[in-house]
Amino acid sequence: TTFRTSSIFPAEGLKLFVLNALTGEIHLTGGLDYEKVRSYEIEIEATDQGTPPLSGHCKVVLEVLDEND
Repeated sequence: TTFRTSSIFPAEGLKLFVLNALTGEIHLTGGLDYEKVRSYEIEIEATDQGTPPLSGHCKVVLEVLDEND
């Protein structure tokens, strides 16, 4: 199975999140600012190696918490 990001909202998340294509793990590459963006939505597609290949989709919603509160 391979994983890929089909979209991220808002688009600033493209620079902040990396999806491992082999494991599906999502890693953060930078800091998040609650004051700028309070949540991100990442659409992920998983595709198997069958013939024909089958795929499934899911949405991951990440909510940013304000550490100061």
